[in-house]
Amino acid sequence: MKKLLLSTALIVVLPVAALANPIVPGFDTNTFLGNDDGSYPANGSNSGVPPGTPIAQSLGFTFNFYGTNYTDTFVNNNGNLTFGTYYSTFTPTALTDAGVPPILAPFFADVDTRTGNLVSFGTGTFDGHAAFGANWPGVGYYSEHTDKTNDFQVLIVDRSDLGAGDADIYFNYGQMLWETGDASSGSNGFGGSCAHVGYSNGTGAAGTHYELPGSGVCGALIDGGANALSANTNDGVTGQYLFQVRGGIIIPPTGAPEPLTLGLFAGGLAGLGAMRRKQK
Repeated sequence: MKKLLLSTALIVVLPVAALANPIVPGFDTNTFLGNDDGSYPANGSNSGVPPGTPIAQSLGFTFNFYGTNYTDTFVNNNGNLTFGTYYSTFTPTALTDAGVPPILAPFFADVDTRTGNLVSFGTGTFDGHAAFGANWPGVGYYSEHTDKTNDFQVLIVDRSDLGAGDADIYFNYGQMLWETGDASSGSNGFGGSCAHVGYSNGTGAAGTHYELPGSGVCGALIDGGANALSANTNDGVTGQYLFQVRGGIIIPPTGAPEPLTLGLFAGGLAGLGAMRRKQK
């Protein structure tokens, strides 16, 4: 009986240990003042600070995104980076359609930082490579709600060691509790026009865009949802999604993201079997 209790504990502990927050510290040299719908360094509506012209921020390297080389990006408060122009749209739209600018959207939704935590960004290194990162660390939603917050990050990592303009893009997630702002037909952070997650070069052409499963589906991406961003992965790290850019093209992920804990659970069962065999 005691052996059985010990083995059961092992099965439970392994998945829990794997749920460490994948968000990389740093990349916070610059802080975006509290705003609604702004793009750095301009402040958005109702911020109390006169708006200015958004300025693209240096990546620190060249990034080839579908045949166009970029050396800078616009940091937009509403959960995305764009290239060539800033983006103040607050109600998320499909990234698979033409009309959006070239975009990396870890969580395109109506972020409101006039109350609570602020967006930060900066350059640094990741795994020995130069990188640019932007953080949405426990941010609230429109209009000035902080009863539920979301914690997410995007990294663009220079991989010019593999080819000119090559990069790795990471979407990293901690706690994700809301999906919609009040102005997007949401109520208490839920319903209405819900968040979209993915990337696009803005043309709508086949092979130039991608959205994660559950994108735009209310209830899917938040914690506890069928495609919860914080509980799934496409690269083996829970809460992390990797998109590799090679020769200007993002290599589409193979298969749907899966919960890493399922694999660990299976590993725990295999380990249990080995233990039982040794004990005999």
